[in-house]
Amino acid sequence: MLYFLPAPLKIIINFLWGSFITAGIALLIITLGIFKIIPIPAWRRFISSIANFLFRLWGRGVSAMFSLTQKTKWQVEGGVELYRDRWYMIMVNHLSWVDILVLMKLAKSDMPMPRFFLKKELFWVPFIGVGCWVLDMPFMKRYSRQQLEKKPHLKGKDIETTRKSCEKFRDIPTTVINFCEGTRFNEKKKEQKKSPFQHLLPPKAGGTAFTLQAMRGQFDAILDITIVYPDRHPNRPLVLDFLAGRLRHIHLHIDALPSTDDLCGDYFNDEAFREHFQHWLNQRWEIKDKRIESILQHHAQAADPQRPAA
Repeated sequence: MLYFLPAPLKIIINFLWGSFITAGIALLIITLGIFKIIPIPAWRRFISSIANFLFRLWGRGVSAMFSLTQKTKWQVEGGVELYRDRWYMIMVNHLSWVDILVLMKLAKSDMPMPRFFLKKELFWVPFIGVGCWVLDMPFMKRYSRQQLEKKPHLKGKDIETTRKSCEKFRDIPTTVINFCEGTRFNEKKKEQKKSPFQHLLPPKAGGTAFTLQAMRGQFDAILDITIVYPDRHPNRPLVLDFLAGRLRHIHLHIDALPSTDDLCGDYFNDEAFREHFQHWLNQRWEIKDKRIESILQHHAQAADPQRPAA
């Protein structure tokens, strides 16, 4: 396509294309919110189906940026067969907001479009709240341990409220995404958090456990996805390489895990379950960390055959 253009021009083209697609689709989805106010279930489901189509259209639009100004090679491992009519929860490492576009490209044809669990306060944020409501993204309200001690009758209400808001997902196949680290990885954050992992930050188990509890029995599988950019420049923002057309290689590994009963429990009030879930998630992160190192070593060896194997 436009591979021959200089990097500054590629940045402008990618930025304008991404902005145009995002603003245009967002405006259409927000406009649908006016019609979704009508409290007729069948009508609301119809509006939601249009919004989902627009959301998938946005996914295809932003995915085009991977081929618009660069030849990105995709390598997907794991032997997992994905379907658009199933329900999935994704656990994934986080390096850049480019990760979201990577997942959108994966979802645009092979799985349901992603949904995020949002704090209830975000509903009142202009434009964002309405757009997410039209897309049926669930808004949840959590109660702290201190609040529950003062008002015991609220115990379990946050899960029940979230579960009710997720009932619409029984008719709409859904992918829920959890960036378990809670923030993007870099060496400075790794040092600050005293991470025991080489390529990851310690995972935060609360959000993942909350999702599994709220959607108990709904997920067909938990997808443990590992994203690696083997050729990324260590001292340059990944998003800049993406916009400049220098993102040459993306390596994905997908593990499909069963959503078993032992992974569903009261993480915030059951100490035994909390320890069990943290141990399970840390084990997954140990596997992920070793996998990232193996992928990086393999690509380094392929790029330089004279390099000694680790």
